[in-house]
Amino acid sequence: MSVGLEIESRPSDSPYIERVWRSRSSAVSRMTSIAAAHWDLVFWQHRGQVRVAVQGPESKASPAPVPEDATFFGIVFSLGTSLSRLPLSQLVDGSAEIPGATRRSFWLDGSAWHLPDYGNAESFVRKLVHQDVLARDPVVAAALRGEPAGVSERTVQRRFVTATGLTRGAIRQIGRARQAAVLIADGLPVHQVAYRLGYFDQPHLARSLTRYIGRTATQLRDRDPAEPLSLLYKT
Repeated sequence: MSVGLEIESRPSDSPYIERVWRSRSSAVSRMTSIAAAHWDLVFWQHRGQVRVAVQGPESKASPAPVPEDATFFGIVFSLGTSLSRLPLSQLVDGSAEIPGATRRSFWLDGSAWHLPDYGNAESFVRKLVHQDVLARDPVVAAALRGEPAGVSERTVQRRFVTATGLTRGAIRQIGRARQAAVLIADGLPVHQVAYRLGYFDQPHLARSLTRYIGRTATQLRDRDPAEPLSLLYKT
């Protein structure tokens, strides 16, 4: 029997979705939740109960409890996508549980929705968009593509915070640290990672890893960590 937190994920062709993931826990009670610029809609089953929550962006790494023998499924939403009635600025480093979930459905924005799964996340999200439950800020989307947004830089910054809960600078720092963690875990020497990603020096990289990933470079190379990490993937 495997021990820990088994995580599987896939990219999506939906402009509203960054990634779709699922996992199962076994004989583990805690993980390190790494910093994330994106928010998730998370579904999990534990001891016959179904729960649903909106997990907000995370500005730093932190420990998080893991229920044993539970199954999880989550949709990571793209930057600039947000729930129409739930400001992400209120969910940074936090979450909001959605009450009343059953094995078949849950309530969101005043309506009942069938529980989605790993294979039909895109169809589910299309329905949310059609019902105006989800929205995507075109200014943020244009800025992320490097295209003119048609507004002032100050307006772009304000729209970023409104749509993502984070500043553009924070999003860049989190993304760079996550990329560094993937490269180090794959075996690239630390000094090469620091140079490739534009860190001032190796101590600068080390501080970033500690803050955003909750690991040192040596710990990232440990293939059997005592405490698993949350979702970390190549972009």
